Amino acid sequence: MKHAEYEYLNMCRHVLENGTKKEDRTGTGTFSAFGYQMRFNLKEGFPLLTTKRIPFRLIVSELLWFMKGDTNIRYLLQHNNNIWNEWAFKKWVESEAYKGPDMADFGLRSQEDEAFNKQYEEQMELFKKQILEDDEFARTYGDLGNIYGKQWRAWKTSTGETIDQLKDVIETIKMNPDSRRLIVSAWSPEDVPSMALPPCHTMFQFYVADGKLSCQLYQRSGDIFLGIPFNIASYALLTHLIAHECGLEVGDFVHTLGDAHIYTNHIEQVQMQLAREPKPFPALKINQSIASVFDVEVEDIELIEYDPHPAIKAPVAV
Repeated sequence: MKHAEYEYLNMCRHVLENGTKKEDRTGTGTFSAFGYQMRFNLKEGFPLLTTKRIPFRLIVSELLWFMKGDTNIRYLLQHNNNIWNEWAFKKWVESEAYKGPDMADFGLRSQEDEAFNKQYEEQMELFKKQILEDDEFARTYGDLGNIYGKQWRAWKTSTGETIDQLKDVIETIKMNPDSRRLIVSAWSPEDVPSMALPPCHTMFQFYVADGKLSCQLYQRSGDIFLGIPFNIASYALLTHLIAHECGLEVGDFVHTLGDAHIYTNHIEQVQMQLAREPKPFPALKINQSIASVFDVEVEDIELIEYDPHPAIKAPVAV
């Protein structure tokens, strides 16, 4: 049986070989392909990539952050998760309240620019400290707008009410598993201008058959090297958690992409990853005493026998 990780590696090859050179919002440049789909059988192991180490605890805390309906990075920082810092930090350094050294080009910083990097790291540490210790500062600069958590748990209607999409979908899975409306959307056109980053993973749908819960994600835009490995594992974990609450086995995770792209400054890293052979996927263990997905904490989720190749670092395009 072919290792499921080749679903991802084949996408990397496809985009490298067939992608179109395109400019992008960050000014970095990408190789891009439109319309790509991967499928992972979750019974064959938890799809956390092994051709490079993926920090699973960051995936767990980010997903629980979404599921709690939170949009402020303070929760993430409390769990030593820095993956959303750049967008909140950008908001601060571009504000009138910021009095530090010029960070106008911080998104384009180079590893060779030691002086700039030193200033950047100093300002980022100051920013994180203030988010954790100053409630008013955290409210002003730590919130990322109406991003995933807000849309999943408190979608605002035209009448001013809110819809808890995630809770409603879970209840529908329990009561009417054959429904074709098991959908959660994060893309609200009205809210896009107020978001630090408009949702990349825009909509997901569940499907129940033969006692198994499957999930399909539509992702409008995917950073193949840095972002998509997180997305695969995050939605696989979400599927496991909801299947656990609903008394179902797990089925497939189907990942459908719109603009699947490799940033031009990630090419070398992707090629390094493609030269590695996949190892067996790990297993996932969930605290069986947890009745509701909304009661899950980071320590309730455990990864078993994860033995990946070493991590490969790459810059984030902001």
